[in-house]
Amino acid sequence: MKEYSSKRLGSCTNPSPVDSALFINDDEGVLIDATLSGCRACRASGGEPPSLEKAGPREKIFFNPTDVTAGIVTCGGLCPGLNDVIRGVTMVLWYRYGVRNILGFRYGYEGLVKDCGHEPIELTPKVVEDIHQDGGTMLGSSRGPQDTATIVDNLVEKRVNILFTLGGDGTQRGALDISREVQKRNLPIAVIGIPKTIDNDIYLLDKTFGFETAVASSVGPITSAHMEAKGVKNGIGLVRLMGRESGFVAVYASLASSDVNLVLIPEVSFTIDGIMRYLIERIKAKAHAVIVVAEGAGQELMNATGADKSGNKKLGDIGLFLKGEIVKHFGEQEVPVSVKYIDPSYMIRSAPAIADDSVFCFHLAENAVHAAMSGRTELVIGTRNGQFVHIPTELAIEKRKKVNPRGLLWQSVLDNTGQPMDLS
Repeated sequence: MKEYSSKRLGSCTNPSPVDSALFINDDEGVLIDATLSGCRACRASGGEPPSLEKAGPREKIFFNPTDVTAGIVTCGGLCPGLNDVIRGVTMVLWYRYGVRNILGFRYGYEGLVKDCGHEPIELTPKVVEDIHQDGGTMLGSSRGPQDTATIVDNLVEKRVNILFTLGGDGTQRGALDISREVQKRNLPIAVIGIPKTIDNDIYLLDKTFGFETAVASSVGPITSAHMEAKGVKNGIGLVRLMGRESGFVAVYASLASSDVNLVLIPEVSFTIDGIMRYLIERIKAKAHAVIVVAEGAGQELMNATGADKSGNKKLGDIGLFLKGEIVKHFGEQEVPVSVKYIDPSYMIRSAPAIADDSVFCFHLAENAVHAAMSGRTELVIGTRNGQFVHIPTELAIEKRKKVNPRGLLWQSVLDNTGQPMDLS
């Protein structure tokens, strides 16, 4: 389908320098819906099943590597794997394509604005060889939009013709604006997004980098909350995890731990009365409980206002709010309770990537480079049904991926915790 196709800067006439036993044909695709029922529905309507372009090296490329200046920018909050991706992009550009001009722009989109005064870093294999061992990003980051025309002016001045944008929803919206300004000026600049969000909420993607590390790093705090809860009579361990609009981290961490008795996520509504009814029963039966709550859950119960520099709605602290409500309610019931609250968010965000995440980051990086060198633009790299694909940026930011309250994943949570489906 037309809306799933990748934009290109022009015809590919240069032979690829990549030494590969396998090049991907441009007509190779990956089904969006890989179910038999989905394919049958398309066949019944007389159409082809919708698919995304398969990522990977092409035999012919658009750019002459000796003419390429590539830029990398990291934006938004920290996330495990950022340095892995920076390293991967640099290594593939340098060793596979022979690109020798690679710039790392400092402090997010601020680094693309000349007047902000952040000089870019020249990236080489020597500079990036060990950065994957550290969390955070060697380039620094920032939030908030910058003037798109000014950014493109700076790209032109520095002769950048490939820009890799590492960031979440807001970053990729900014990348789309940059790409459209580039097109308006008829400039041969490729803009390729590598989506970064711990929350795992990018539409159409199987997962995003940093998510697996976040889940693995969340199990320890949950275990600590469990031990604290069991260590006293009527103990309640309360852990707040990432998840502004999607509760994937809370869900997967709870399933991985199996010590959790109540999971609260933004996709499933609840009331304080519903929570307290369940907790009272749990405390009476087991004398302890463990709660995991995603940061965006229950926001309708609080009165947070305003937005951050990225335009995201400011959230109330659901963890502290719940702790106060639990203490208040059990006090009114004259039931002594000890609540231990743990928020490991910043420790998790700044952690180095675990092994599986690190491998995933490299695959994202190399496929981003392949896409850029073939002249593709205005897309993000990710996996769909286990295959690396090109997803048009506009489609990727159209909406957020969320936990389906009526799906099998949420049913697994209910089966694992024993919590009721209805907490209203």
